[in-house]
Amino acid sequence: MKKRRPLDTIIAELNYEESGVPSREVPCALIMNNGRKVLNAWEWMNLRRPEILDFYRNEVFGASPAMPETMSYEILNVKNDALDGRAIRKEIRISFFHQGSCRSWVMLLYIPKDAKGKVPVTVGLNFRGNHTTTAESDVIMTGKKCDGELVEDQRAAQCERWEFARIIDRGFASATVCYHDIFPDFATEEAWEQSIYGLLFPEKSPEELNEKFSAIGAWSWGLSRMLDVLSSEDKIDCSKVMVTGHSRLGKTALWAGANDPRFGVVVSNDSGHGGAALFRRCLGENIEVLVTNFPHWFVSGFDKYAGKDADLKFDQNFLLSLIAPRMLCIGSATEDLWADPKGEFLAGVHASEVYRLFGAEGMPAASHPAADVNVTGEISYHMRTGAHNILWQDWDHYLSAAETVFGRK
Repeated sequence: MKKRRPLDTIIAELNYEESGVPSREVPCALIMNNGRKVLNAWEWMNLRRPEILDFYRNEVFGASPAMPETMSYEILNVKNDALDGRAIRKEIRISFFHQGSCRSWVMLLYIPKDAKGKVPVTVGLNFRGNHTTTAESDVIMTGKKCDGELVEDQRAAQCERWEFARIIDRGFASATVCYHDIFPDFATEEAWEQSIYGLLFPEKSPEELNEKFSAIGAWSWGLSRMLDVLSSEDKIDCSKVMVTGHSRLGKTALWAGANDPRFGVVVSNDSGHGGAALFRRCLGENIEVLVTNFPHWFVSGFDKYAGKDADLKFDQNFLLSLIAPRMLCIGSATEDLWADPKGEFLAGVHASEVYRLFGAEGMPAASHPAADVNVTGEISYHMRTGAHNILWQDWDHYLSAAETVFGRK
């Protein structure tokens, strides 16, 4: 790993002007490693898609961890009149046992109380603990730092990002786990030890683990394990699952969707670079910032691409293409230049060439839409007026897009 420059120096050099975007052609995801162009959906699924998936596993996010010796779950409590009588609330401990050790997380689940038949479900990770996502004061406090302390002890601190009651009113169940409980979001030896990797590979050092694995890989794996447990819920239709994520967890949702086809709708909200945004535009955050500030998010080998953003042989349209032909929702915010909204949109435009192999249009727009205009196709996009966040306006668009796939209740 090369010596890194000071983060302040790197950030001071970042570009936020369209006039500073280099003129670089976006690489075509359809060109296989042997130089031949994919001609149909069969060749994509059986030849090219595995090549791209292997690339991201080896060079960016790492491999998915193997299952531990035992996985189990336990319903800790049920509240039948949650959210002012709208919902059934469950808190479920998911436990993993391996070589005499254990890691566990608590999943918070809300299910529409009066639903007729099975309902679709949203699955996503939260930043500060389950207790921060809801105003219900009896929800178990989760989300631990490496030292065992809570990352946030203020209840309801991020309610605006979840809006469970409104999601329930739309006929969706919703499940969340704090991402710190899967891999504490710190670039420290203790974080690796407390993560799922510390359970599975206690003999390996963080440096050894980071050659093949990453925090984003752990978080995305955790989303799939949540879905494993949800499949036992008789009120939930696990053929209708929307995986969601904001910011770094938007990157995580994309990688989860790439690896697990059970996620029928994949939502990337303000995921930026390493997520939906094109690296080669060199606007806002770049690879050098990512590997300097958050080296644990990626495999250590990703470091070699720092400073080469404009001339990569791949770009994030490759990652988005792995979702095809399932629905992909990309969300941006007008003030979030760090994440490059136009770059997020353009990655979706270029991923559409893969969707067209399946007879789908992909992104139904060629030019970046105005703020607060929803573009809905197999690849959907909107840019909310405001800052880096996920709010009800974003959720409303994602749920509406999902309803075009899952149907309306």
